[in-house]
Amino acid sequence: MSTENEGTAVPPAPSAPPVPVETPAASAQNAAPEGGAPTAQIPSVPPGAPGAPEQAPAYAPMGAGTPDPYGHGPGTPGAPGHGAGTPGAVPAAEAGWPPPPPATPAYADGGGSGAGGWGSSYGQPAPKPKNGRGGLVAAILVAALVAGGVGGGIGYSLAKGNDNAAGSTTVSAPSNSGDVKRASGTVAGVAARALPSTVTIEAESTNGEGGTGTGFVFDKQGHILTNNHVVADAVDGGKLTATFPDGKKYDAEVVGHAQGYDVAVIKLKNAPSDLQPLALGNSDKVAVGDSTIAIGAPFGLSNTVTTGIISAKNRPVASSDGSSSSKASYMSALQTDASINPGNSGGPLLDAQGSVIGINSAIQSTSGGGLGGSSQSGSIGLGFAIPINQAKNVAQQLIKTGKPVYPVIGASVSLEEGTSGAKITEQGASGSAAVTSGGPADKAGLKPGDVITKLDDQVIDSGPTLIGQIWTHKPGDTVKLTYTRDGKVRTTEVTLGQRDGDS
Repeated sequence: MSTENEGTAVPPAPSAPPVPVETPAASAQNAAPEGGAPTAQIPSVPPGAPGAPEQAPAYAPMGAGTPDPYGHGPGTPGAPGHGAGTPGAVPAAEAGWPPPPPATPAYADGGGSGAGGWGSSYGQPAPKPKNGRGGLVAAILVAALVAGGVGGGIGYSLAKGNDNAAGSTTVSAPSNSGDVKRASGTVAGVAARALPSTVTIEAESTNGEGGTGTGFVFDKQGHILTNNHVVADAVDGGKLTATFPDGKKYDAEVVGHAQGYDVAVIKLKNAPSDLQPLALGNSDKVAVGDSTIAIGAPFGLSNTVTTGIISAKNRPVASSDGSSSSKASYMSALQTDASINPGNSGGPLLDAQGSVIGINSAIQSTSGGGLGGSSQSGSIGLGFAIPINQAKNVAQQLIKTGKPVYPVIGASVSLEEGTSGAKITEQGASGSAAVTSGGPADKAGLKPGDVITKLDDQVIDSGPTLIGQIWTHKPGDTVKLTYTRDGKVRTTEVTLGQRDGDS
């Protein structure tokens, strides 16, 4: 629309000269309105009116404070994992679209002399001519209208055909899309095979306290492998149940538990005959960067599957369930960034083929809590699993005797950090000797004050690291220890001894 004359009064057009009555060419087409009212210039077509030039619609930018569509509230930039939300655009209806009607032009509200224009009074039409030309014009108009109607019908038919033929961009899925077969190596394939062999464990003490954890089928006899801290509440006369993903629930009993290893074995009562044990992998062959799949019941959400990678190996971890009577557990753990939370404890950590490579046991927490502690901290990408090679040996011993067996060197070491190794203390627990007379360390020539810095090729930076590494072996194994004494580096071989039970 031209704005050149906007707001300026339009001068009236001069009246048409009088037509002599005897002039035969006179007609309604050049007759002036009755009363000699001046004509007025027709204003330009306003935007949005039929026939107006097409204009691009205006859009208002979505501000940073726009409520997040994922329900995070005003000002949230995006949903988790999406980063800062991409600024979007909203239709200009949010900003006052469609625009208000154009202001009444000056020539329509008395700005010019005479009437006319929008809002002006309707003038009396000129008298119709009495010859046959009017009828011809009417016939032509009717023909044009009929032609227009036919054209419109043809146009609609063509448009409808084009819409059905090429206007749609949607693609329909094949009718058999519900029968998708997923490869066994996919996460979905691994989960489908492993989930039926995992259970959600509920342990309750005699005073009603307890919690929820996870376990998995260890053998066809109904043994379930899990963490010690998952079943600890039910050890002394408490109640223990295991629920499979299909909803079937079984009472269970504790066969044996090892607090130091944080491993326990329970057995289902009236176990079904169709149990499918999970295949056990080789945790010694795991490499950093390998894919991992964790299954558990984080915060009570049973049958949850998460994925990640092995982010480190041989990570020394000392964990506890947070109770005053609890003793620490030590492990040389597999570290994973798969999402692990309270309730994942005891669940399987699988490799890409679906073999168990570890038992999820602990998480790093900024508040110092663990999977079994009172702190309900969530996953921050640092989870720790007991290597399955170690857990398998412990489980077999628990099934056989009901008690754990620990390999030892027969020396007391400091549990303090920052000693640049595992330092043999000057005195043992309760005033006993730091180096057991006739024990493995004594036979190897170790003395109080020696600082052990390596076990075989594994660097030892503290007492807990040494304990965790020793416990990856069996009693009777021979290991090479590197230590310092009086500033000199020495080596010796130690044949590991044995300690029975949690003492």
